[in-house]
Amino acid sequence: MNLPNVDFLKPENLDFLNGVSLTSPSWDLFILLFFIIAVFIYGFSLGRNRIVVILVAIYMALAVVNTAPFIDDWVKKAESIEVSQIFVFKLGFFLLTFALLFFLFGRSSLLHSITGHERRGAWWQVPIFSVLHIGLLLSIALSFLPADSLLVLSPFTRELFASEIARFVWITAPIGAMIILPE
Repeated sequence: MNLPNVDFLKPENLDFLNGVSLTSPSWDLFILLFFIIAVFIYGFSLGRNRIVVILVAIYMALAVVNTAPFIDDWVKKAESIEVSQIFVFKLGFFLLTFALLFFLFGRSSLLHSITGHERRGAWWQVPIFSVLHIGLLLSIALSFLPADSLLVLSPFTRELFASEIARFVWITAPIGAMIILPE
């Protein structure tokens, strides 16, 4: 069995760090800053249990968006539709579905059955789940873009969030963490 080649840390993929400029920021810099800031602020403000419920809502929203037949039908019917409109529609539908599911889960007994009533998890689990959560969201958002639109990103960012292996890792790693990490 051949394992996939995960080589996003190759020197040529890290070249984008040489061209980082705060006066004319690139999408890569925006994605990197969003990732770092979101992991710390978002993760620690929510806590482990809420992040786990959010992860479940993300998976369900992704399943709904990926199987909704009207999205592809809408795209096929609209001949003059732009790439940005497809991306905004898919991302908007995903975020709306996610927000609705999260709101409903917060008001249901699912929150307690997934996370436990009084069990909170260790403090060190918060940054782990935060990284997995934000990485999953970025990977999902980038997956809604056509492949040619991803070319504006550096090879590092594409390999880390948008490649097939990256999508697989970002989808499965939170599931593994929920199974492996103690409550």
